[in-house]
Amino acid sequence: MIEFFLDRRSGTSPYMQLVNQVRQALLLDRMRVGDQLPTIKTVVGHLAINPNTVQKAYRELERQGLIESTPGVGTFVKQSLAGPAVSVHPELRQSLAEWLERARDANLDDETIVALFESAMQATVAEERV
Repeated sequence: MIEFFLDRRSGTSPYMQLVNQVRQALLLDRMRVGDQLPTIKTVVGHLAINPNTVQKAYRELERQGLIESTPGVGTFVKQSLAGPAVSVHPELRQSLAEWLERARDANLDDETIVALFESAMQATVAEERV
């Protein structure tokens, strides 16, 4: 079962952080169809956030067709996002892990690492359009 966390300095709303964590778990095949998500009460107790925040995240995931809630039973993964790309490219994951280690060795914080990564992605997309 997924264990949520919040980064209160991220600039991303708490409900979107929950949505993104579920999507990432589905992409990386850490959650599969039929897996149960924690109850709203459990998430609220763990993260000390408003129940409406968790409910909003779950509603968004339902709207996207990724989960399904059944009153009195629970909330379950309905659709996976995992594809072969993640599992068949362990060398890319290893290369990225090494890059992250070098970034940490250079004393870059998470925000700077994400900004650097996103700028590199944007530059690559821009080059592909040319």
